[in-house]
This record gives sequence, structure tokens and C-alpha cells, in this order.
Amino acid sequence: MAVHGSSDVLVDELFETTHRLRQFVEIRLRADGASVARLRTLRMLARAQQPLRMRDLSEMTGVAARTTTSIVDSLERDGLVERVRHPHDRRAFLLRLTDRGRECHRAGERVDRRALAEATAGLDPEDRARLRTLLARIREATA
Repeated sequence: MAVHGSSDVLVDELFETTHRLRQFVEIRLRADGASVARLRTLRMLARAQQPLRMRDLSEMTGVAARTTTSIVDSLERDGLVERVRHPHDRRAFLLRLTDRGRECHRAGERVDRRALAEATAGLDPEDRARLRTLLARIREATA
């Protein structure tokens, strides 16, 4: 049951559902020593065509710069990300995945896919299509 944090029970249920989905995935990722925040960071670095600046990574993930720095520091300590000198700005560094980081990203994506498939297993293809349509309407109305 959703906690009423807004004036619309539907909105409360949407927030509660996304919160529970995140927790559901988080528990499964933690079993492998990962987290949603770390996977999201690895995902952005893996999808990038070139190494990223910290600021760009922060914007892409929608996470505050301080939090992004903390996540990257942790990933760097674990040997998953490395900082390399920016070729045109001696003061700046770029971030890229290490080989171990790419492996960790692939493993995290597998866990994420399995968890989300499990969480949405009760939805048939028609349910999924209808839900996507309804969510798209909300996104369009708030664009």
C-alpha cells in the first residue's frame, strides 16, 4: 500500500512502485557486491563512445556532482574505473572503464535484467504495452 505523499493516490502508487523496483534490484545486485548507483555509473561509461568528464557523467546519471565523485572514487578503488588526463586540458581528467569494469558492468546488467524480468513476470505482452502507453501519456503531459 502506497504512503500518501501527494494529493493523488495514483502518483503515490507510481512512486512506491519505482521505489520497490529499485529496492528489489538493489538487493540482487548487492549479493554480487554491486548497487544500482554503481551499475548506473558503469552503464553510462560503457555506453559512452569516449571517456567522460566527471561533470558529464553527473549530468547523464542525474546525480549530484558530489555523489558522482563518491561513486567514481569507490569504482576506482575497486579497479573498475580509471582517471586519465584530458588530452587538451591538463587540469582535467576523463573517466573510462577498465577491463575489469567492463566485466563488472556486463555481470551487473545480467543481474538487473533477471531481477526486472522477475518483477514484471506477471505482466503479459498486452499489459506491458498498455502500461507503456499510459506512462508515455504522463511523460508527454509533463514534458
